[in-house]
Amino acid sequence: MRRTLYCGNLREQLAGQRVVLEGWVNRRRDLGGLIFIDLRDREGIVQVVVHPDSACFAEANQVRSEWVVRIEGVVRKRPSEQVNPKLQTGAVEVAAEVLLVLSEARTPPFPIDAGWRGEADQSVNEEVRLKNRVVDLRRKRLHENLRLRHKVIAAIYRFLDEEGFISIETPYLTRSTPEGARDFLVPSRLEPGHFYALPQSPQLFKQMLMVAGYDRYFQIARCFRDEDLRADRQPDFTQLDLEMSFVTQDDIMELNERLAAYVVRETLGVELPLPFPRLSYAEAMNRYGSDKPDLRFGLELSDVTEVFRGGEFRAFAAAETVKALVVPGLLPRKEIDELEAIAKAKGAAGLAWARMENGTLTGGISKFIPSRLLEHLAVAEGQTILLVAGPWRKTVECLGAVRLELGKRLGLIEPGFKFLWVVDFPLLEWDEEGARWTYMHHPFTSPNLEDLPLLQTDPGRVRAYAYDFVFNGSEVGGGSIRIHRRDLQERMFAQLGIGPAEAQEKFGFLLEALSYGAPPHGGIAWGLDRFVANLAGEESIREVIAFPKNKEGKEPLTGAPAPVDEAQLKAVGLAVLEEA
Repeated sequence: MRRTLYCGNLREQLAGQRVVLEGWVNRRRDLGGLIFIDLRDREGIVQVVVHPDSACFAEANQVRSEWVVRIEGVVRKRPSEQVNPKLQTGAVEVAAEVLLVLSEARTPPFPIDAGWRGEADQSVNEEVRLKNRVVDLRRKRLHENLRLRHKVIAAIYRFLDEEGFISIETPYLTRSTPEGARDFLVPSRLEPGHFYALPQSPQLFKQMLMVAGYDRYFQIARCFRDEDLRADRQPDFTQLDLEMSFVTQDDIMELNERLAAYVVRETLGVELPLPFPRLSYAEAMNRYGSDKPDLRFGLELSDVTEVFRGGEFRAFAAAETVKALVVPGLLPRKEIDELEAIAKAKGAAGLAWARMENGTLTGGISKFIPSRLLEHLAVAEGQTILLVAGPWRKTVECLGAVRLELGKRLGLIEPGFKFLWVVDFPLLEWDEEGARWTYMHHPFTSPNLEDLPLLQTDPGRVRAYAYDFVFNGSEVGGGSIRIHRRDLQERMFAQLGIGPAEAQEKFGFLLEALSYGAPPHGGIAWGLDRFVANLAGEESIREVIAFPKNKEGKEPLTGAPAPVDEAQLKAVGLAVLEEA
């Protein structure tokens, strides 16, 4: 016997045909002599009926959930009153004649059958799920997510191939270079004391491919960054990486809009309106308190700095920036306190507030609010005003975090997909801790040539040819036009405090490449994990990665990271020091 069909592909037109199915027992029921087995494979489930007079009744009586079996039988239509509309196979069943047990199974650590029956999965602790990931991966939700991921990647390949791109692999074992996060280091056995680094991105290699004349490159690239972990970060992750020569910023953005529209159409059948909106970095921060604003709801920030300037409320009178949110509804004090905790966690001194009740401002700082503020904000009955004051960036980011929380709490976020570009980022930002200028994206980003005269005299005002790709409030991509002249790249290094000797030591191969005639070029990298998670409606990227790390960067399934044998360490000239 050999499998003739997937379980989930059986339909009414196959009634009367003999089939061989193989898969897992999703559920077994014994109804007074009749045994029903829901048989599952990657395409879905189908009901199998075993009658008492069937030659395989004894075997069917023994099987349990998650056993792997092979069944031969005849497809037949279900009686109309027994049709299950939740299932694509709900109009048919298979009358079993032969049943062979291929392997038995222990009872799973948690139920995995509900989703396949069209019901909600039982909630399970994530650490338990990751520890038992092989079992967890059998759930329908993860099957759908990983197949969506496959379809996204397949669509990317089709589109970029038609656009003349070449898929080229770049090295996993390369040289450590300062690119923002810490590198994962790999010791060399053949050269003790020397190390490879796993790539944080293919950035330098793809630029050198442009210098080499390949014009349009892409790669589904694995990347590695040893950085402080956050809820939605993985130390190893996947990017769509692409680079183009002889292009402008607009060229790259236009191509990526068409690519995103194609991928969403091919995978979900949804049409995206083009072109995507564009906001400058300053406008995004001022209106939404974020450089990756979620446009699925409004609730924009308002600048009220001048309304309070020189007034009697000292906390606001001399502040660099005062921002306000007008919130629908009279927020209770407990909720305001919770929102204040969010603002303080981002660095705010506090969250001021007042409520418009019965035509009068009440509570909070209501007695300090100038009457012209109400007109400025068009405050209406039954609304709450929330305010933050302080340095510009901290103020907008703190109130932006409150805005996002309110969007969730008040149910303001509309369903659907909202894409946009954020452009005109500053090239450099001031590092308070290091007391120096550092790059906002990476040191190979081209300054806006209009601002080039300011690079030495007023570096904070220099704009970058950089752009971020935002999808439902997540930065799913970022790119830039690159520096393609050696002299300008050396100026950039100098501005960052990287002297000629250090630049030659760490980036000599790039500078050498640029000296042989480099075309103007630029590109982008998409965070493929987050892009797919957003398409799937998942909060966490771990739901679209087959074997993810947990929030601590560990892999509960295999126990990685783990100690290694002393002989392995000795072979690469390493020893583990005891903690003091």
